[in-house]
Amino acid sequence: MSQPILRDHSHQQNQSDASGAQQRYLQVADRRPADVEMARVLHTKPLSMALDPSGSAIAHWKHEPLHDVVEPMSHHVIMAYNGSMQRMERRTGRSVAIGTFRPGVLIIIPEGSSSRWDIPKPVDVVQLYLPHAVLKRVADEANTATPIDLVERTAHHDPITSRLILSATDVLESNEALDTLFRHQLIDLLATRLLAAHTGSPTTIQPTMGGLSPKVLLRATDRLRSDSDSDVSLAALASDAGLSRFHFCRAFKESTGLSPHAWLRQYRLEQAMSMLRDSDESVVSIAAALGYSSQTAFAAAFKKLTGETPSDWRRHKR
Repeated sequence: MSQPILRDHSHQQNQSDASGAQQRYLQVADRRPADVEMARVLHTKPLSMALDPSGSAIAHWKHEPLHDVVEPMSHHVIMAYNGSMQRMERRTGRSVAIGTFRPGVLIIIPEGSSSRWDIPKPVDVVQLYLPHAVLKRVADEANTATPIDLVERTAHHDPITSRLILSATDVLESNEALDTLFRHQLIDLLATRLLAAHTGSPTTIQPTMGGLSPKVLLRATDRLRSDSDSDVSLAALASDAGLSRFHFCRAFKESTGLSPHAWLRQYRLEQAMSMLRDSDESVVSIAAALGYSSQTAFAAAFKKLTGETPSDWRRHKR
């Protein structure tokens, strides 16, 4: 009796698997970066946009009414609205969500999703573009065991996250060291907030217990006092302390009562006051020495913290 002929289909299966993997890869690769897709669909440029080496970004847009499809993007997009109340509609497949834009609400577009948007009036919005890798890093550092897929949100009430996103445009001071450190902290804080409130299984992130040792704290503050901008990146500070960014920020605040950004801003303010009081350096020279891009930027930051311009403060203290 003849033996049945056994055909080896494994190579065909391997080819099929490879083809499927390649197709999935191409689908991901074909997604536009969020800033590119937003510029396409909004037909304008952002008023401002701050980029981060992690691939994250924060952008402030003012745009006209929108009636178009937002194609899949390679970032999670989280938006906070900053304008008058208005109704809007979002269509995802057969699902229709009708919401109301107002301060304190949040919109989340998970990476890879696509929706049609109908917004009848002009919009003022601040957007966070968050790579999934950043969300995963923060989840790993926080030791969360829950899924990290973000939930689609349409005009969802979340004043805490909304206020955090909007704060990005208020706090940036045109000082590279301060602004970079602030963005690093804000992005990690927002990722933590998203994990806690906007995933399929929201999780409770346990607070860090205990601060930095005196030796590690001294090393961190020495870095923050450094004139080298590269030394004050959150990644460098955390690495030097032997901690993740997530745990370093919490331990630093436990030790000092301030976040690294707030500590550095206070230190730069004290430097500015000392130079204004004890030297004859011009305000322009002091602004440059402290890393501000212009005298105007320095004066605005100084007045925000003291209530006076640098020139007025100097006159009163002499």
